[in-house]
Amino acid sequence: MGEGMIHEVVLSLLLLDDFPRKRVLDILKSLGSQRRGGPDSDLFAKDPPDLACISEIAAGRRIEARRLLGRLADGGVCITCLADSDYPPLLKEIHNPPPVLFYKGSPPHAASGAVAIVGSRKASLGGIRFAARLAGELAALGLVVVSGLARGIDTASHRGALEAGGETIAVLGCGIDMIYPSENEALARAIACSGGVLTELMPDVRPLRANFPQRNRIISGLSLGTVVVEAGERSGALITARCALEQNRSVFAVPGTPGYYGSKGTNSLLRQGAKLVESVEDVMEEIAPQVDVAGYRDRESIGERTSNPREESILELLSAAPVHVDEICRNLDLESRDVINVLFSLETKGLVKCMPGKFYVREGSI
Repeated sequence: MGEGMIHEVVLSLLLLDDFPRKRVLDILKSLGSQRRGGPDSDLFAKDPPDLACISEIAAGRRIEARRLLGRLADGGVCITCLADSDYPPLLKEIHNPPPVLFYKGSPPHAASGAVAIVGSRKASLGGIRFAARLAGELAALGLVVVSGLARGIDTASHRGALEAGGETIAVLGCGIDMIYPSENEALARAIACSGGVLTELMPDVRPLRANFPQRNRIISGLSLGTVVVEAGERSGALITARCALEQNRSVFAVPGTPGYYGSKGTNSLLRQGAKLVESVEDVMEEIAPQVDVAGYRDRESIGERTSNPREESILELLSAAPVHVDEICRNLDLESRDVINVLFSLETKGLVKCMPGKFYVREGSI
């Protein structure tokens, strides 16, 4: 059975109301093992799936599945299933992997490794800055940053990876044909151009509350480890951390100020044994043996590599002496809005600091 035919049959089975999802997973695992000729192929050969029977069962929804595949292709959406070679290998290892993934962008196979960064939707400015900086430093090392496209920490993580010129993956809790929250539509398009946007849910599925805990197991399942930046006591980020533990993946937490609601979840994780994260080195110490990261050096060199030429030009003008934004504009012959955007990017990476009155200094120089 060819790949296109497998996709059609699997979608047909998933469209059936009474066909067990576990049976779909068993069929795909069997097909994948036989196609790879792996160590499990003999086991499955003793009781191979009856493809003729399965095709017959799926026949009632084949036309609908075929139309769906055409609609997805017209919208630039690709599909991979558990039996395919480009299905993420780490995700195959979890207890309940998605039978199919719908995605825009690159196939979600992170060859050099991936790290999830998640946290509160109502994050503090400090949390947002830290998430963006950490994501940028990880991306600069060639790691893929995975998150959920939610407001707050998720959004900052995706942006930090993109601003560093790296790859990031957004996992949705709705169909691939809609973006939630809607204000992140432009961000989702940018992610699809430098990484991917994916979901296991069928098109037209709305972002219902019940979808997100299931979505979280994919975020952690794609990743070598999950970093929780800020989280309340009942935050969905804690569900992602629990999924990571169940999947035997690393869990990291950023310590927070005692009494602040966004610190309760992360500090609780630390008490339970999560690895404390204050810098990218804390993450790399744990996962570096599992990935081939070329050029992993000290924190200062990472910060330098996250800067583009325009950022470098602005950094050269800054030191311990405060410089007004207007002076930067005059020196570089740039519009004020452009300079402010670049300064904000540098600030999220921890490379510059904003002083009262729109004055800026280079971080670490005061």
